[in-house]
Amino acid sequence: MKILVPVKRVVDYNVKVRVKSDQSGVELANVKMSMNPFDEIAVEEAVRLKEKGVASEIVVVSIGVQQCQETIRTALAMGADRGILVVTDVPTESLGVAKVLAKIAAEEQPGLVILGKQAIDDDANQTGQMLAALLGWPQGTFASKVEPGDGHVTVTREVDGGLETVELKLPAVITTDLRLNEPRYASLPNIMKAKSKPIAMKTPADYGVDLAPRLEVLKVTEPPRRSAGIKVKTVDELVTKLKEAGAIA
Repeated sequence: MKILVPVKRVVDYNVKVRVKSDQSGVELANVKMSMNPFDEIAVEEAVRLKEKGVASEIVVVSIGVQQCQETIRTALAMGADRGILVVTDVPTESLGVAKVLAKIAAEEQPGLVILGKQAIDDDANQTGQMLAALLGWPQGTFASKVEPGDGHVTVTREVDGGLETVELKLPAVITTDLRLNEPRYASLPNIMKAKSKPIAMKTPADYGVDLAPRLEVLKVTEPPRRSAGIKVKTVDELVTKLKEAGAIA
């Protein structure tokens, strides 16, 4: 079985995001970028399935600027076999990405598509669901456990009320949650090997998809600063302050 794993290049989660002075977006110049953490979990799960003998090949896909090659190389160093980079300078949106991935899935014919439940830059949590709808495949979102079977896969999902277990007929789409696994660090030998693994360079036009943005960002602003706290001497004073602030009736 072939597994397709989409990955996204985002601002590293350790970096403090700064808004541009013109409020048109966030500052990306000279900022450390890395693979979206949820996508790292997706790559790790795919590699584990390959190590178990369930998967025969792992194909990593990224859609974005040329520098996304670095993100794909990271996935290849973790254990993926080859990569596909769809090069575009246009800011990507969930629907456009899902349309490209649907075309790639039709071409590659994977048994599973595993991707992060959301990207930490826009937190949209839409691409996996849109992709499943476009393909007409079953989906298991927010996966905290994946158990492959004969022609199906059992997914334990994290939901508001606890856990839900669903059985999906293959091919299927799975989106990963934080508790699914702990991604491995790529070893130096694997990093060196990843440099020789193939990455196919494509464009949105190759798949007949228009990635022109459908949304317009009007303004990006910093969250409001929190006001300083105060100290009170008695419970009565605390209750009075809370009433004044409207926190209690």
